[in-house]
Amino acid sequence: MKSLGLPLLALLAATFATVSVLRSHSVRTATPPPTPPPESRFNRSVAAVGLVEAASENISLGTPWPGLVATVNAQVGTVVAPGDPLFELDTRALRADRTARAAAVDAARSRIRTADSVLDDLRDQLRRAEQLSRTAVISTEELDRRRFAERTAEARRDEARAELAAAEAALAVVDTDLERAVIRAPIAGEVLQVNVRPGEYATPSAGSRPPVILGNLRPLHVRVDVDEHEGWRVSPSAPAEGHIRGNPRQPVPLRFVRVEPLVIPKRSLTGDSTERVDTRVLQVLYAVDSTPNVPLFVGQQLDVFIAAPPELGSTTP
Repeated sequence: MKSLGLPLLALLAATFATVSVLRSHSVRTATPPPTPPPESRFNRSVAAVGLVEAASENISLGTPWPGLVATVNAQVGTVVAPGDPLFELDTRALRADRTARAAAVDAARSRIRTADSVLDDLRDQLRRAEQLSRTAVISTEELDRRRFAERTAEARRDEARAELAAAEAALAVVDTDLERAVIRAPIAGEVLQVNVRPGEYATPSAGSRPPVILGNLRPLHVRVDVDEHEGWRVSPSAPAEGHIRGNPRQPVPLRFVRVEPLVIPKRSLTGDSTERVDTRVLQVLYAVDSTPNVPLFVGQQLDVFIAAPPELGSTTP
């Protein structure tokens, strides 16, 4: 009996362990996705991902120099015309500088008037001296001295004119900076995003968010990233359609616009600066001519299918 006790105890322990392990593993059932994945309606197609953007591409407007924002005229969704002011930097220092530059211009003009008067007087004296020299009333030395005085006065007048030109150029620089302090719309379009408020400090650095993003949404474009190994299958005459994520049953007809001639590395989605992306993509642009029943927004992703020709060597039509 003692010889059977230990094997029986080991058998019970093994049975208990097996039952415990089986109970600890939950039974998983297949969970259907919230929405079915999109399906291509073409017999053969190139599948890719597209990003909705403005027809003019998204224009990130910056500032010519760092500065405090004084006023913001742009509002999200506002349609603007070329030249409409979007926001303005603080120009108090520039306006004070302009006052000083304008005073310098006035002073230079006064010096020119003074130089002209002195030159006219010396020329009159020289003319009288030349008349008197014919009767030997004045000496040749005195006549030469007055000639040198006239030349000196001419040089001083030219110097005053040069100072006026420099002062006017400096004033024009300040006027240009005052104009540049008002950031205006370069094209007709719609304000897509405003990232600046009055009183904030705007910087023109590349890493910062642009103060205003503008774009022409008539029509919308879709920038499609096609893997380079399937780039040869894309034809300008081939039909294409996009599917809005979350609504695969609503196709969006796309019209070919152009192919970007430069193949680029695939865009990183993680934002990690050390990430290496070995896949390269061919970017193809399509236009959305007809308004879909479901609205599209700039920056939205679409699942795109492009009709493709038969595979190489295939005899199937």
